[in-house]
Amino acid sequence: MTPRPRLLGLATAVPPHCLKQAEVIARAERLFDRDASEIDRMMGVYGNAGIESRYSCVPLDWYEEPRGWTEKNRLFLVHAVDLLERAAVDVLKQTGLDPAEIDGIVVVSTTGIATPSLDALLMERMGFRRDVWRLPVFGLGCAGGVLGLARAAAMAAASPGQKILYLVVELCALTFRRSDQSKSNIIATALFGDGAAAAVVGPGDGPEIAAWGEYCWPNSLDVMGWRVEDDGLGVIFSRNIPAVIRAEFRSAAEGFLGRHGLTLADIGNFVCHPGGAKVIEALEDALGLARGAMTEGRAVLRDFGNMSAATIMFVLQRALGAGPRGRRLLSSLGPGFTAGFLLLE
Repeated sequence: MTPRPRLLGLATAVPPHCLKQAEVIARAERLFDRDASEIDRMMGVYGNAGIESRYSCVPLDWYEEPRGWTEKNRLFLVHAVDLLERAAVDVLKQTGLDPAEIDGIVVVSTTGIATPSLDALLMERMGFRRDVWRLPVFGLGCAGGVLGLARAAAMAAASPGQKILYLVVELCALTFRRSDQSKSNIIATALFGDGAAAAVVGPGDGPEIAAWGEYCWPNSLDVMGWRVEDDGLGVIFSRNIPAVIRAEFRSAAEGFLGRHGLTLADIGNFVCHPGGAKVIEALEDALGLARGAMTEGRAVLRDFGNMSAATIMFVLQRALGAGPRGRRLLSSLGPGFTAGFLLLE
């Protein structure tokens, strides 16, 4: 039997500017053009987000002026590659590998456009082989965190003995559009932060990646995503996301586990992308967990905010650091409306 791929190492990185939620609230009160009573009501979103701090590749003052798509994407390219390099260097050091020993690279991001792709840009800085396999993945949003790791595992499983570098970076803070007065944009400013992560998948020691899969709900294209506007990416959030999770997530998770001869009772640790405070509560309800059970997800949301696809890797890092807790189910939700699943044993 061919050995299953393993998670050999995991590293994370954040940009230098730490944004305290109290500071963001004070700035948002000035930036949003609404009457005082409406502003006061909307500020509750920030207080109820479960977030104390986030990180941004640009300082808070940067948001004072209108910014166009060209400037935002230029900053995305600069800072995304910087963060990916930091995370990649850290995970290679952690695993004792040289860049030349990496056989494939999977890169996930949905908050900017890169052509040549981010992996190609990173190759100009690090000593990867020129024949390394490359798979850039765009458009999966938050679900990309789990699904990108799944693609890396699939590549490693298809070529036993090969080592795959998985990279994910999201610069959500750059997507703020000052011209957008919608409630979705206000919620985004209360939640989003920047971050990156790197992992190595292949033969060796570490948790075994036993299975992976996904589920895309029908008639759900308007639940979550981006609109491309002149001044950047406009966020799409349905107010029904928590309700959809409570009604639909459990059956999708049970379907995935059932295909591998497992049930929810076989899972010792649910490692879920937190999304936001209401999303965590909905996930706990859907899975029949006590309120507050997803301690790692809540801690990452508190300290880093929602970093889209990168967030799940921060949650996994904390879960692994907490020690053995049996079989782990990773999950994240993103545009489509899509759930990504992955089993670690």
